[in-house]
Amino acid sequence: MTDNAATINETQAQSRFNFGKAFRQYGTFIIFVLLLIVAQAQSDAFLTERNVMNVLRQMSGIGVMAIGMLFVILTRGIDLSVGSIAALGSVSAAILIQSYPLPVALVMAIGIGAACGLISGALIAFFRLPAFVITLAMMTAARGFALILSNGQPIMPGPSGAPLQAFGTSFSLGFPNPAVLMIGLFALAFLVLNYSRFGRLVKAIGSNEEAVRLSGISVPWYVLSVYVISGALAAVAGVLITSRSGVGSASVGAGNELDVIAAVVIGGASLMGGRGGVINTFIGVMILGVIGNIMNLAGVPGYHQQVYLGVIIVVAVLIQNGSTLFRR
Repeated sequence: MTDNAATINETQAQSRFNFGKAFRQYGTFIIFVLLLIVAQAQSDAFLTERNVMNVLRQMSGIGVMAIGMLFVILTRGIDLSVGSIAALGSVSAAILIQSYPLPVALVMAIGIGAACGLISGALIAFFRLPAFVITLAMMTAARGFALILSNGQPIMPGPSGAPLQAFGTSFSLGFPNPAVLMIGLFALAFLVLNYSRFGRLVKAIGSNEEAVRLSGISVPWYVLSVYVISGALAAVAGVLITSRSGVGSASVGAGNELDVIAAVVIGGASLMGGRGGVINTFIGVMILGVIGNIMNLAGVPGYHQQVYLGVIIVVAVLIQNGSTLFRR
């Protein structure tokens, strides 16, 4: 009788474990599917081609920034400066396009974003300063530089910026070009994170930094590199937004750092580092886009949307971490 009870308890424990593992792996996808069902029930216009393309185009900037944020969070870091660096990239691109060939101007604008990440990363990795404080300072400084360069006014790229604007408003393979670029970058990040030594070490640093250091790996250089990646991708996002709007503006990316962090966390990444995936992060970005689109189609006022979005994000994170709560 005792053996039978022990067997039953073991089976129940194994069942709970399997449920928790499955939920951690597929929770983000389940949330996404449920939102799609709710959205279609809310409005027949949701799954129309035009609306889907609009969601993909609008979320391309957030998605590109989320890739860099994922790498940072995997190392147990945080980057609050991505929205401001996107603004700096937007303004820089609009100004540089007027004086340099388009490819050179874009490389320079992205390089400016990478330089911002380099400064933050160096202070965090080599001087061991808190990532929250350093990236908060960079958030303020980058936004300030964007305002100085633009004099607080939108910058028109002029005729030389026409190819960039054409890229932002046209389609490739049936999808908006900004969305195609975003998906391509997600695919590249997936390969790097899962099939390269760099990606494996980034995850390992977040899981157990001391063990990685004792194995002879130069941890600070890897930490530095993820902030450079985050800064460069934030500038790419700023350029994408400029390609859609046709102007460079210091107001680009305002508050986006919170949306980006939310997308990565909804995607199942742990702010304690070491856990997170590219595919789930992409789904997290899409979840945010669908939530915003549902509220727009339902006619929810803009200020109310912020409140509802905050509540929905909390609920989504609770569902995503439901297995841990159940165990507790």
